[in-house]
Amino acid sequence: MNKIFDSHSHYNNKAFDEDYNQLMQHLKDNGVGYIMNCGSSVQASRKAMEQSHSSDFMCFCAGIHPLDIEDDICDKDFAEIEKMAADSKCKAIGEIGLDYHYDDAAAPEIQKQVFIRQLDMAVKLNLPVIIHIREAMQDSLEILKKYEGKLRGVIHCFSGSAESAKILVKMGFYIGFTGVVTFKNARKALEAMKVVPFDKLLIETDCPYMAPEPYRGKRCDSSMLHQVAQKIADELGKTKEDVLCQTYENAARLFCIEQ
Repeated sequence: MNKIFDSHSHYNNKAFDEDYNQLMQHLKDNGVGYIMNCGSSVQASRKAMEQSHSSDFMCFCAGIHPLDIEDDICDKDFAEIEKMAADSKCKAIGEIGLDYHYDDAAAPEIQKQVFIRQLDMAVKLNLPVIIHIREAMQDSLEILKKYEGKLRGVIHCFSGSAESAKILVKMGFYIGFTGVVTFKNARKALEAMKVVPFDKLLIETDCPYMAPEPYRGKRCDSSMLHQVAQKIADELGKTKEDVLCQTYENAARLFCIEQ
């Protein structure tokens, strides 16, 4: 069986607290070979770090998500993220980015400052970034263009246009797709997916969210990426095994995981 590399998960989410150990075994039994467990705050990054150290098939990333920016964010928070980033199991700075969807989120200028500070950290530490962009593509592109040639990473749970995907790939980024590609209204995501070179494509759950069909609405986990890989294979005229093999190789390359 080809192994799955889930390039974006949140097993530090409380949705997994009750059956975490049993679920980890279930994932192994169902072809999951490696997991990127993503931080979104100092606390969530710390939990992801702890979980990764008790697993032989999990790494983590440390970062502050745009929707987790607190009013009292300070140098100490960034210092904590940088300290965790030095851990041997930390393979990226993330999840970071811009999200203008919610009215009660931090102001765009604050989000940009936090984003840029963490991008600078990634350059300094020579780590890839895991980037969240929601309803903020233009500002994100303007910022990322300034780092072209100095930064590598992935735009996770991609929701932009095919044209935006082309621009980001040209800048050197990988593009990650979730169970959204299996939804009936997935035309935009599928159009974007089809312009991404096969060696820049990643699959992810963003679990516990984004469960693919036929599990939509249920708690998502990495074993459900079989459905995502099959949908992508059908759209690209490839086999599921082709997709699983290539996306595993891509994620391992990006995050410097020995295969």
